[in-house]
Amino acid sequence: MNRYSFRQYRSIDLTMFAVILCVSEALIVTAANRWFPDQLYTVSAVGAVTAIVLMRWGPWALLHAVLGGVVFCIASHGSPRQFFIYCTGNILSLLMLIPLRSFGKEKIRGDALLSIIFGLGTVLLMQLGRALLALLLGGEFFTCLGFFTTDVLSLLFTGLIVWIARRLDGIFEDQKHYLLRIHEAEEKEGGY
Repeated sequence: MNRYSFRQYRSIDLTMFAVILCVSEALIVTAANRWFPDQLYTVSAVGAVTAIVLMRWGPWALLHAVLGGVVFCIASHGSPRQFFIYCTGNILSLLMLIPLRSFGKEKIRGDALLSIIFGLGTVLLMQLGRALLALLLGGEFFTCLGFFTTDVLSLLFTGLIVWIARRLDGIFEDQKHYLLRIHEAEEKEGGY
């Protein structure tokens, strides 16, 4: 059996989640723009994917947070200002590294409520980052609140996706921990 180095495994894993993010976000935004162009509400997969990658790889989720902003803006035909607000604002979600370190990844992963709160916190920080940047760039206060109100469905979507992901073996789990756990299980069974 071909064994990958840890760095190769990480690169493949991050790439797979980037592809999932790009495809799902592009489909969601394109479908919403075509089928529901008059709706004020949006839904996004960026928070869910970023939360999962934060749990799996920590700060590497920066790539997915920024990429999510890029894909959203491309699919929405966004202006350069929107690109800046979404790509840079999404980076605030990395503050969720603080509870990961404070509580520990295993404690968050092992508790359904903490996992969902972690996902919701990821989305709320993205929304806050966008709103603060828009405000700093001269946006009106009530217009900036739209980053929260129009994206409320993303909270529900992220909560659901994180809840499902934590129930799947190894998906919502630190990958070093996961690989060590799998390796120990294989050794106990007399494998490799």
